[in-house]
Amino acid sequence: MSADTHTRRAFLASALGAGAFFLLPEMARAQSEAVASGIPLGPAEPFSFDRLRDIARSLSREPFTPMAMPDADTLQQIDYDAHGAIRFRRDRALWGETQTDNPVQFFFPGRYFPEPVHIYAVEEGMAREVPFSRDLFSIPEDSPAQRLSKTEGFAGFSVQDPAQRSDWMAFLGASYWRTAGYSGQFGLSVRGLALDTAIPDGPEEFPRFTRFWLEQHGDGSVTTCALLESPRATGAYRIVSRRDNGVIQDVSADIFLRGDVSRLGLAPLTSMYWFGKHNRHVAADWRPEVHDSDGLEIHLGNGERIWRPLNNPPRIMANSFATPSPRGFGLMQRERDFDQYQDDGVFYDRRASAWVEPREDWGMGAVTLIELPTDDETFDNIVAFWTPADHAMAGSEYQLNYTLSWLEDGPVKPEHARFRAVRLGKGGIPGQPRPADTVKVVCDLDSIGFDGLTRGPLTSTMVTTSRGVISNEAAYPVVGEDAWRAIFDVDFSDLPLDQDDPIDLRVYVAHDGAAKTETLVLQLFPSQLRELLSART
Repeated sequence: MSADTHTRRAFLASALGAGAFFLLPEMARAQSEAVASGIPLGPAEPFSFDRLRDIARSLSREPFTPMAMPDADTLQQIDYDAHGAIRFRRDRALWGETQTDNPVQFFFPGRYFPEPVHIYAVEEGMAREVPFSRDLFSIPEDSPAQRLSKTEGFAGFSVQDPAQRSDWMAFLGASYWRTAGYSGQFGLSVRGLALDTAIPDGPEEFPRFTRFWLEQHGDGSVTTCALLESPRATGAYRIVSRRDNGVIQDVSADIFLRGDVSRLGLAPLTSMYWFGKHNRHVAADWRPEVHDSDGLEIHLGNGERIWRPLNNPPRIMANSFATPSPRGFGLMQRERDFDQYQDDGVFYDRRASAWVEPREDWGMGAVTLIELPTDDETFDNIVAFWTPADHAMAGSEYQLNYTLSWLEDGPVKPEHARFRAVRLGKGGIPGQPRPADTVKVVCDLDSIGFDGLTRGPLTSTMVTTSRGVISNEAAYPVVGEDAWRAIFDVDFSDLPLDQDDPIDLRVYVAHDGAAKTETLVLQLFPSQLRELLSART
């Protein structure tokens, strides 16, 4: 173990034990071990979020020192199969004695999560560490995990429902966490901080939660405080989680930059999008759609609401949607029909939407969407976050408060009709020669706000495009359905074959000059459109 590691550990021990700790009698200190649900806990030390914030600020002024991994070689041998064979012993869970308690279980470290995480139980303002022990786990006799002798931390933890004993929240890896949302089905993730995601000269930096402080409350809610550390940032996080037809989390984050950051991502959401209705042709898969989320929804400060269907682009794409004082944004799963997925293993139709709602004015900035190409469903390739307008420089501090909702739908009631699906096909008019390099865009909408309206000259599809020519616009109610449809053609025949700059479209339906829908922002790529038309020739 390096001298730097000793110095870091001594600093943290001093900081965590400062303040009211000196008031405890010496005998109380010596006898301050406790047992929670069969787990012996470490000595008690005072804890508060204010103290954690001070620690994060102080650490930001010191050089970064990563957690020591004395069993690194052994941890590398605990691969996917070996890790999957290790089970936490349910009778050793932290808490769970009462019907309002949420039992906490812990994840074993291994090849994919080798860096240790220290976890503390908090009661009445006093924190006690949960010491790592192999005895908390059922480990096969021939497992390389049996050889761990110096590891001092877990890989993370999960919080369980007291009745069903099923996980409803989990923290595992970097600053990621997930919840079971409204349905009990895990899907997209969130994280504490994103640094230089998809920057051309990269690489991206992944800050880690290195220490957690967990506290139960009598109403069934759980408070998670966490220390974030990385070469260019530190942070103090408080996440108060409760369940109410989903999972609602009040997040407070104080972030301190050690170094300059080209693209700072606050309140980041991470998801997976492989293919859906408008790009079904990109995947040779038997299912109609595969995605954890199908679109980015943004409520701008000026009241406009934007829906941006997600893409699986031909190359890495970063798009920013500027808005001062955003009212909220989220990665949403609007398609809820099982028949549109046909997956009874992972149930994409049950994946939660995640909505970020600021609890104060975030000022000038933009919601940034990052989309990476993918050819399967095993990797998250979508990231969305808030980017402040000011340059993120070393020494900068950010205080962020927001509510994070994991629900079936967004928590904000729709004001206008919403886009439910976008489909692409050959452009032109049936029965007439079809024009080359022209696609028809068909948008399905719900009927909110269309009461009493019919097809006619006062109701029209309004489309603007960055490239190509728009024609054949129309908007009308779908016969026999409580829905509307907006359609138009995009002619991209004049675009060079050797260039693949995207076609950016803005679409809404208006009646007598007034918008009746949210705004659809759609990004299409000529290369993918040509593949689509070729496949349907």
